[in-house]
Amino acid sequence: MRVLIVEDNALLREGLVLLLETEGIEVLAAVDEARGLPRLVSALRPDAVVLDVRLPPAFRDEGLRAAVELRRARPGFPVLVLSAHVEDNYATELLGDDASGVGYLLKDRVGNVAEFTSALRRVVSGGTVMDPEVISQLLGRQSARDPVGRLTSRERAVLGLMAEGRDNGEICALLGLSAPAVSKHIGNIFTKLGLPPSGAGHRRVLAVLAFLNQ
Repeated sequence: MRVLIVEDNALLREGLVLLLETEGIEVLAAVDEARGLPRLVSALRPDAVVLDVRLPPAFRDEGLRAAVELRRARPGFPVLVLSAHVEDNYATELLGDDASGVGYLLKDRVGNVAEFTSALRRVVSGGTVMDPEVISQLLGRQSARDPVGRLTSRERAVLGLMAEGRDNGEICALLGLSAPAVSKHIGNIFTKLGLPPSGAGHRRVLAVLAFLNQ
């Protein structure tokens, strides 16, 4: 795997480089600002970009904007965004209409090497990875009138793990459920969110988008 890092904090930037290279992931470049990102991606051809939400010069949402523009130019291009705080409006804007190949993690997760590299690999393979803290806040804001509000607590737990990028086997292990039970819960989620088998798009991705966009 070949990765481009965009992070203005020198200590964290070098730490990311060391962490990824230790895990056998090639870091093509590590830069401190998002300007020129499309040109860098074209020149270096990385498999993914890992970048901070807030970057120079204003430290507002430069990283997010760069990620959104990059995915507009290259639909589905894998992007893993790091943020120091829960800023769920950024998550929904980045996802847009296609959540495949998108990750949104708090920087605290970087300290867990296995969790961080696993998330990066899932993003590169086209998965969707959302930070559990972001998911928790979003689920907590749902109204009973919303489709997600009609889910049972168990279905919400399953949906939250789906949004983290967990597959059915991982959901079984984490919730202590059998494979048929998990499949039934996921089927109920699809039904309550109005996602029939004939619907366009990947239903797991659409289910995640349904609650992120409420």
